[in-house]
Amino acid sequence: MGHFSTMFNGLARSFSFKKGRNSGSLGNEGGREAAKAMVKEAKKKDSILCTSGFLNADGSESFASVFSKRGNKGVNQDCCIVWQEFGCQDDMLFCGVFDGHGPWGHFVAKTVRESMPPSLLHHWQQGLAQAFLEPELDSEKKHQRFELWKHSFLRTCAAIDHELEQHRKIDTVYSGTTALSIVKQGELVVLANVGDSRAVLATTSDDGSVVPVQLTVDFKPNLPQEAERIRQCNGRVFCLSDEPGVHRVWLPDEESPGLAMSRAFGDYCIKEFGLISVPEVTCRSITRRDQFIILATDGVWDVVSNQEAVEIVSSTLDRAKSSKRLVECAVRAWKRKRRGIAMDDISAICLFFHSSSDQDHLVS
Repeated sequence: MGHFSTMFNGLARSFSFKKGRNSGSLGNEGGREAAKAMVKEAKKKDSILCTSGFLNADGSESFASVFSKRGNKGVNQDCCIVWQEFGCQDDMLFCGVFDGHGPWGHFVAKTVRESMPPSLLHHWQQGLAQAFLEPELDSEKKHQRFELWKHSFLRTCAAIDHELEQHRKIDTVYSGTTALSIVKQGELVVLANVGDSRAVLATTSDDGSVVPVQLTVDFKPNLPQEAERIRQCNGRVFCLSDEPGVHRVWLPDEESPGLAMSRAFGDYCIKEFGLISVPEVTCRSITRRDQFIILATDGVWDVVSNQEAVEIVSSTLDRAKSSKRLVECAVRAWKRKRRGIAMDDISAICLFFHSSSDQDHLVS
């Protein structure tokens, strides 16, 4: 209970709890407003990064590099966020990459980017408050910390998708976004993936080389479990004749909307036919061998392998330029491998776990 108590007391500065029977839950409005207030405070302290650049908080070993480049399809529909000291906690960090699609995709992606961190924080704090009242729980146990985050992510994604459908200023019938986000709490990293962006961990092997570990699944429509769900909902999955190998999701009686992913926020025209916004939530404990995680949209992974990506980032001497170099390598790969095909938007976050001075000591 010690760790729960410390975290709870830190959050109590921003939240009020009612005594009595319902003290285990935060009021919805009060909790949401407090979470939004934390966003404003973080922006004032420059601990939130929403554009290309880098973020390195004082006293933190974590270092994040972010870069996004517009493709050849119009406005850039990718966007990113890094929030250090997430939820006013020194040992927490939130990262996310969002890949919009459709006529309003850039608006949907930015809306989800803005709403996900405070919504997640709100649901996590509700769960934390309840756990504080249950003495059998111990947040030092990894599986209990993970379960708290997992339920928070599931509730957050459900709430966001519901709110998007009610949004009066954005047309989300034929537009949507993917979302890949992580929370790092101490050594625990929790990943939540909706769509076909990817997270890849770079770790050090016994011989000292850097090797990739893919942490997420690319939710493409042709994955057996995804395709089966879509077909059971009367949706269709097939490739167009001029796009062999590119499986898309279609309505039962129309060649629309043709989504190249099986999970996304928005896209309500096909939500009844198999598309879902439920995230796959997983976790990993970071060790001294683990160097960094790459979060990137499919514009990177369509042309760059996991091994190539970790080698590009690990060989970049200036960490602040690591994401930019990865994106630029992907741009060159698009021109080389996909001539005649309009380049997708390309975005990446490189999150380093250890200070640069520690790199020589990662392998014992």
